[in-house]
Amino acid sequence: MVKLSIYNLSLVLKVFRATAIFEGISYLLLFGLTMPLKYWAGLLEPNKVVGYAHGALFIIYVVVALVFCWERKWTIKRFIILFLASLLPFGTFYADKKYLSKLA
Repeated sequence: MVKLSIYNLSLVLKVFRATAIFEGISYLLLFGLTMPLKYWAGLLEPNKVVGYAHGALFIIYVVVALVFCWERKWTIKRFIILFLASLLPFGTFYADKKYLSKLA
């Protein structure tokens, strides 16, 4: 396994922070906009598109969180907090502010 340099680790941090923000936005769009459109207006397509985007961003978020925690030698507890943040509305914004913005 290749060890990440400081430069690459800062790049991973930037990618992680961006992914956290986009994942949080997609989560809010999914539940706040496209699901009401699906169930109240019968519009299925927006939910499908945003749902796929959110799913991809969720997977990327979890993988990058795992890599980042591994490289920073963070505890499993911190990874679990970051993972749980991805399951809660506004959770990734909290994780970014509490853990990630301090490292930037």
